[in-house]
Amino acid sequence: MKLRFGKAVVKHRVFILITAFLLLIPAVIGYISTRVNYDILSYLPGNIDTMKGQEIMVDQFGAGGFSLVVTEGMKEKEIAATKQEIESVDQVGKVIWYDTFSDISVPMEILPNDVYEVFNHDDASLMMVIFKDTTSSDATMEAIEELREIVGKNCFISGMSAVVTDTKNLVEQEVPMYVLIAGLLSMLVLMLTMDNFLVPVFFMLSIGMAVIYNLGSNVLKGEISYITQALSAVLQLGVTMDYSIFLWHSYEEQQERFHGDKNRAMAHAISNSISSVFGSSITTVAGFIALCFMSFTLGMDLGIVMAKGVVIGVLCCVTVLPSMILICDKAVEKSKHRALIPDLKHIAPFVTKHYKVFVLLFLVLLFPALYGYKNTQVYYNLDATLPKDLDSIVANEKLEENFNMNAVDMILVKSDVPEKDIRSMMEEMQNEEGVSWVLGLESVIGPVVPQDMIPDDIKSVMKNDQWEMILLGSEYKVASDEMGVQCENLSSIIKKYDKEGMLVGEAPCTEDLIKITDQDFKTVSAVSIGVIFVIILFVFKSISLPAILVCVIELAIFINMGIPFYTGTKLPFIASVVIGTIQLGATVDYAILMTTRYRKERDKGESRRDAVQIALHTSVKSVIASALSFFAATIGVGFYSSIDMIGALCTLMARGALISMAVVIFILPSMLMVFDPLICHTTIGARRDRRKETRNGKTLENGGRLL
Repeated sequence: MKLRFGKAVVKHRVFILITAFLLLIPAVIGYISTRVNYDILSYLPGNIDTMKGQEIMVDQFGAGGFSLVVTEGMKEKEIAATKQEIESVDQVGKVIWYDTFSDISVPMEILPNDVYEVFNHDDASLMMVIFKDTTSSDATMEAIEELREIVGKNCFISGMSAVVTDTKNLVEQEVPMYVLIAGLLSMLVLMLTMDNFLVPVFFMLSIGMAVIYNLGSNVLKGEISYITQALSAVLQLGVTMDYSIFLWHSYEEQQERFHGDKNRAMAHAISNSISSVFGSSITTVAGFIALCFMSFTLGMDLGIVMAKGVVIGVLCCVTVLPSMILICDKAVEKSKHRALIPDLKHIAPFVTKHYKVFVLLFLVLLFPALYGYKNTQVYYNLDATLPKDLDSIVANEKLEENFNMNAVDMILVKSDVPEKDIRSMMEEMQNEEGVSWVLGLESVIGPVVPQDMIPDDIKSVMKNDQWEMILLGSEYKVASDEMGVQCENLSSIIKKYDKEGMLVGEAPCTEDLIKITDQDFKTVSAVSIGVIFVIILFVFKSISLPAILVCVIELAIFINMGIPFYTGTKLPFIASVVIGTIQLGATVDYAILMTTRYRKERDKGESRRDAVQIALHTSVKSVIASALSFFAATIGVGFYSSIDMIGALCTLMARGALISMAVVIFILPSMLMVFDPLICHTTIGARRDRRKETRNGKTLENGGRLL
């Protein structure tokens, strides 16, 4: 069946290649039509209060995202004129300034002190712009761009909507460079490690087509996150390059077998590669599918796109790539050169001779690596991942500098809560440590003026028939420990006066993000390890081999994630959640490749030492080429990206590929040497073989034989 498929690919290679190029047209259209979501917080579960509150803000008040505009050195009339211009922007719902509650002809000083200080400090003034749509909607981001044209140099637009807009502009500018850098560096590594200059170009072309198909098919999802968009091409390139390398090496072997008959050689190479490529890809797909178990649905977004990308990559590897190689056979033959990687024949004897040292090294590294892994610090403040010279980051600093304020939250309470209870609640909140101000309808009109006397157009800004909105400014930075305590205390105060009341905004959303991703991290780690363990169990029909392979790769993950602890580096939160799963799924293939050859040699009756040596010697070049390709595809992006969330992820993946390569080459063979008897006893179809073997003039008992 597999051979028939291989022959069919060879026979119809021209048709396959033409079809592949034609399919790029709908794929590109799909890619262009797929919306990109730049708001990480929108991936929080919809059933939590913060997300419900945002829906209420949009539905009940026509208020979605918001921005705080800081003006410096402007007179009241200039600010009022600027406010009118801002209100003329289509997507702006409301602009709250002091003239919202009082005519500009009335001196601002007659406002209550707590209200006056909300809007003024020295020569700086503050207004809140509330948009009709959500924080990260296309309409809101367009409105931010319009506002920047209106306000000029003396105004600074802060807030999450501004941060999201800057993120969008930065990602759109950098993503093409990510793909270019990853492709060029990976291709360079392959040209140097392989024996052909042209074949790596075909690798890039076939994988590039698979990437475009994958990105184009995302139109069926409707939208993807900017993290997924930025990483998917680089990740797909890194994790699917193995399959192209496997196919090429198999093709070279088959050419020797069939004495240069290229068509037969390729048909058999495809047939032989299908099992190894599909078997290898299963673990990678499983790793990405594990991300779908996150409550924070960014994991599902990345997991589905990448699992789909791996499957598409496999299909292109066994159809498009062979077609390219055969059609361009003459050019391929002319581009051959001597591989720069040496034979590496001394590594296998060295490792098997000193296997006890490497097992001891495993134990020595395990505990400090595990300690560092568990204690690596992460950060959740999303604007901390961006360059400091962006307009939104500068504006946030101005907000802190002029008003000692880092965040603004909204409190929603039912409109039937008595006014005296609202005032008591606001007083309690004002007394909470770190709260800069609390602004509601009651604080503006005071206790003497009945709300019935307030004009509806003013009243509707803060209250309707169902809900009342109260604004609160905080000195604390989003995602700080102090902010976490403050959010807990404020929520408790709100619930005391209204059980249905809720705290809404970036700060409480981020606190939910911290709690949810902490649990997600444990869930994803357990699921990925469990699923990959089961897959390896069925592949090798062994209980011990899955444990050995997973332990070896987990050591690499612990070392990779533990290094930041010892270097004092903080990681973006998403790295701690997804990097272990990605590294496990992507690099366990190296271990499976070597272990498969070890099993094959033991089946043939080779001794434990010889089987391990042969497995290591025949696998080491493929492992090195694959790991270096993955490293090259990610390290350049890690250095280039000015968005730390993307740069840190790529740097971790690059380092993880090298660490996984090292442990597979040096520690895995040593573990196979030590646990060979256990493997024989715990593998279906294995039996003990007491055959003697001679080494260095001494007669030794063979540790067992796998049948």
